[in-house]
Amino acid sequence: MPEYLEFSKMTDEEVKKVLKDNKIGLTVPEARKIETDILGRPPTLTEAVIWGIQGSEHSSYRSSKPFLKQLPTKAPNVILGPVEDAGVVEIARDGDDRWGLVMSHESHNHPSQIVPYEGAATGIGGNVRDVCCMGARVVGTMDPLRMGNLEVNECRVITNEVVRGIAGYGNPIGVPNLGGDIIFSDAFNDNCLVNVLTFGIVKESEIIHSYVPEEAADVGYDIIIVGKPTDNSGMGGAAFASLELDEKDKEANKGAVQEPNPFLKRHLLASTYDLYDRLKKMGKLDKVGFKDHGAGGNVCSTVEQVVDRGFGAEIDVEKIHVDMENLHPSIIAASETQERFAWTCHPELTQMILDHYNVKWELGKVAKNAKASLVGKVKPGGQYVLWYKGEKVVDAQAKDICEGLQYKREIKPKDYSHLKEPEINESDLDYNQLALDILSARNVCSKHSVYNKYDKNVQGNSIIEAGEADAGVIAPLLEKEGVSPKVQKTGVAVAADGITRYSKISPYWQGANAVVESMRNVACVGATPQALTDCLNYNNPEVPELMWEFTEGVRGIAEACRAIPLKEYPDSPTPIISGNVSLYNQIDATAVVGCAGVIKDFNKAITPQLKGEGNQIFLLGDRKDELGGSEFYHLLGHLGANVPQADFEQAKNEIYTVIDAIDSGLLESCHDISEGGLLVTLAEMTMPHPRFGGGELGLDIDLSETGKDLKTYQKAFAETGGFAVEVKPENVDKFKEICENYNLTPINLGTVIADSTFTVKDGDQVISQPLSKLQDTWLNSLAKELK
Repeated sequence: MPEYLEFSKMTDEEVKKVLKDNKIGLTVPEARKIETDILGRPPTLTEAVIWGIQGSEHSSYRSSKPFLKQLPTKAPNVILGPVEDAGVVEIARDGDDRWGLVMSHESHNHPSQIVPYEGAATGIGGNVRDVCCMGARVVGTMDPLRMGNLEVNECRVITNEVVRGIAGYGNPIGVPNLGGDIIFSDAFNDNCLVNVLTFGIVKESEIIHSYVPEEAADVGYDIIIVGKPTDNSGMGGAAFASLELDEKDKEANKGAVQEPNPFLKRHLLASTYDLYDRLKKMGKLDKVGFKDHGAGGNVCSTVEQVVDRGFGAEIDVEKIHVDMENLHPSIIAASETQERFAWTCHPELTQMILDHYNVKWELGKVAKNAKASLVGKVKPGGQYVLWYKGEKVVDAQAKDICEGLQYKREIKPKDYSHLKEPEINESDLDYNQLALDILSARNVCSKHSVYNKYDKNVQGNSIIEAGEADAGVIAPLLEKEGVSPKVQKTGVAVAADGITRYSKISPYWQGANAVVESMRNVACVGATPQALTDCLNYNNPEVPELMWEFTEGVRGIAEACRAIPLKEYPDSPTPIISGNVSLYNQIDATAVVGCAGVIKDFNKAITPQLKGEGNQIFLLGDRKDELGGSEFYHLLGHLGANVPQADFEQAKNEIYTVIDAIDSGLLESCHDISEGGLLVTLAEMTMPHPRFGGGELGLDIDLSETGKDLKTYQKAFAETGGFAVEVKPENVDKFKEICENYNLTPINLGTVIADSTFTVKDGDQVISQPLSKLQDTWLNSLAKELK
């Protein structure tokens, strides 16, 4: 008989003990609600476990869902918004069809803090599956990281293990790493953030959906589980991710982290791509549904395929292939074992799919007991049933399982009135030393020692690799069969941003600035922003002030998206097509925003390295008194109050100007202004890169025409957004014409020089450093700390 949990007959303390003993992620009131309001009877142990996962913050967005409705998700170029495992945006038209870029954005924060190698590796694994199951070929990943203070030994170990996990999984599966920023802060000493973005390519006509076709219930579609055999790894991972980390539970929580197998994943990807081709040739792509096993395991991947159609399913748990004897049905149902997918298919395709994985691709020879198994049927009526040893261990409405347990949280604004701007005595500043200090700062210096551990061009179409420019660029359609030569030149640029420290002054501007900076970074290489993703890393939603931080971050993102519309569709906001919410972190609030842009000819993409003696350097975006949350203030032990507040209209015009100027061949190099301010931007333009050269040309800069009412340190280090661009003398007039078209006045900062020095003046000479000294500082500081 199934084990029923009669919560109504227990005291609160007894309920609490049952939930804890069985690692069920429910509160006492939630457990009682499931019995009285949802099921109308005591739940089975398996049902309680499932609700603890499907009803968790991670799975059901139970605190955040109402606020996410503010985000713009529709636009003429959106093929599929954030309603399935990944979104899809148009990047090119070829004949009557559209090529779509598939984008997914996830987090694996808690697991990476507890078991950093496995946590980071499986974070990539799950996100790759999200993109693959849309019918796409996976073409790249990114990993924005927020790590603790490297002076703390545990933080240094976690950072190195996270990087090792990303490389150890990402490299073997044959997917290039395209970039991702890294920020270090004491705010992440006890709770690092590992966010992952994955990108894929698919034709609109070949998308496979994460839900069953309309005929599935009437026909009786079959349900097939493919991949690694289910074990007890990752059990309760979603519930674990929806609670604050507690040091005393660290060892116990390690079991909630999945175990990666990148070599099986590579084989699964190859075999699944082959199956896509077979289904396409048969004209049967519309006879299947396909979904990744994410949080909630076998239950998640099956119930979520039927729920939106109003259907149900019946599954025999004993038919699911496993790797351990005597597993409880709740574990088989909900364990988050890695490297698994679920197909729903017309019965006429069932044997072909089983043979495809088991015979043609021989999964069992790649990993013990890996296979494809027929486990159940899609049913009409909406009831989701799991059978085990002839008994129903789950018997509930699919919509009730998926809806979760929604909350309306209390919100209370935080008070920032105590924040003030520090008093800086400019005569005490040594600008030559400050230049070295800020270039060696962890959040400013080169991350090449991290990027060099990743395979960045395994598919042979990376045009600009991770760390070589403000955005990575790939040519995903290059040499693709059946694609016209013109469309093959399509380049895709990707970037991800989000400066954490700004949220200590304004969570609104932290979110808004993340949007603007990600769009600027894509524009820097010549690409036009097409779509955004967001990963919302926030704190305990049960604390009103912390829930307010979340709502403010979302509001900032939404307003920035609407204020900077799509260049080709000026009446449409830049859409957010996928995303993730990670709550119950113990951090400074951090929204990370990813941006994907398109450059019609990847040969036009440019990098930040200086290109020619005598070229002029122009500033787009005058300097303001906006040092709040800056690297400069942090260096001096201050926070400040004047956080950068993007002028959305000006930011839009600056972005459009750069895009047009690069498309017209008028810019030699371009770099955005962010951490460290204008001085860092200019210094980084003098840095060498192995594939693009540079490092031999210096700069002679005069700041007197910018920020005329500002002090020198405000001009040099304010993190007001903008661009520094390099223009040949003969192209200056044409460049200024484009600026005028967007009501901008570029500021001439100086000249590229053959002398290997970096000179900055503001009336009197402020900085004069040999490039060799700056380059050694910028290039090697992080590598030394990570040893």
